[in-house]
Amino acid sequence: MKRHIYTVSEVTRSIKRLLEEGFAQIWVEGEVSGVSPISTGTVFFTVKDEKAQLKCVIFANTAASLKFKLKTGLKVICFGKISVFERDGRYQFYPEIIEPRGVGALQLAFEQLKEQLAREGLFEQEHKKPLPFLPQRIGIVTSPTGAAIRDILQVLKRRFANLSIILNPVRVQGEGSGVEIARAIDEFNHFGRVDVLIVTRGGGSLEDLWAFNEETVARAIYRSRIPVISAVGHEIDYTISDFVADLRVPTPSAAAEQVITHKQELLDRIDNLYSRAKAAVFNKIELLEHKLRAFRERYVFREPTDLIRQHKLRIDELVSILDLKVKHLAEIYQERYNVLTGRLQALSPLNILSRGYSITLRLPEEGVIKKARAVKVGSRVKTRLARGSFISKVEEILEDGRDEV
Repeated sequence: MKRHIYTVSEVTRSIKRLLEEGFAQIWVEGEVSGVSPISTGTVFFTVKDEKAQLKCVIFANTAASLKFKLKTGLKVICFGKISVFERDGRYQFYPEIIEPRGVGALQLAFEQLKEQLAREGLFEQEHKKPLPFLPQRIGIVTSPTGAAIRDILQVLKRRFANLSIILNPVRVQGEGSGVEIARAIDEFNHFGRVDVLIVTRGGGSLEDLWAFNEETVARAIYRSRIPVISAVGHEIDYTISDFVADLRVPTPSAAAEQVITHKQELLDRIDNLYSRAKAAVFNKIELLEHKLRAFRERYVFREPTDLIRQHKLRIDELVSILDLKVKHLAEIYQERYNVLTGRLQALSPLNILSRGYSITLRLPEEGVIKKARAVKVGSRVKTRLARGSFISKVEEILEDGRDEV
């Protein structure tokens, strides 16, 4: 019997054919681990149980269709086929459908995105902008044919008929609707002449409301400079846009009621404030009139000349006191002057002259001569007496030896 020798490629190809025929459509349950996406969009991961593991590959189109993120530890059920990667001779599972075990894919995606955005701070109260008290122009992002826009317009017409309303029409469910909603929010911010935005649609299933759970819508609401009201679904429905928006209301009608006060309420409030202001003014006038009458009855206004006379007497009294104090001070200073004058006279050289002494001065500078040799024969000198003085010429200088003292 002639033996057949297989090549490696033939063996691998035969195994691949057997696997693809035997495991063309199977469901596999396991725990995800080793998630490894690459730049092309393909994702490699492993599903495992307590005894074995299975290598898995999902291509970019399948990965993009997943509403949730594959994470290590996530329990899933997968539908697909087993095949062999011929180059490595390795068999792999190629899922086409992946569902989380025990919870719906959309619910899991909702929880994952909510957790991620919460970590980033998109839900923090400090980022919430206050709504304007009396908006002049309201922007609405919703379907132009849905019940939500009809409800909002009816309520606004009833509450404040002459408001300016701008609708940016979008699809509110289906593929690409989230992108349209996010773009509409950005367009309103670029336009700028809107005071507040309402992002809304009526009720529905989680799948119907999914556009408002998309990350692109959440980030558009967060970066909006215009305050945003999220009014999606019914009272029991919560979406990601509710958590990011500046205000969440349960229904579209509630959004219309929250965005502006009833016009009649404002008019009533204005009337009330006018009445209170008018009453306050009249009360103030009455109080001032009472004070004026009280002032008019005071003695000073009834007998003004008597008050002037009293003040005049007081002034005269103060002038008299001032005169006495001035005279007293003048006497004190005169006495001090006399004492100081006596002291100066006692020390004055003129006082010495009155006792028969004289002072001789060298001419022309009139410097005092203290020594005989300070002058020369023929020098002119001036002699100062107690009364008067005379000029003479030196004829002889006598030195008795005491002029050095």
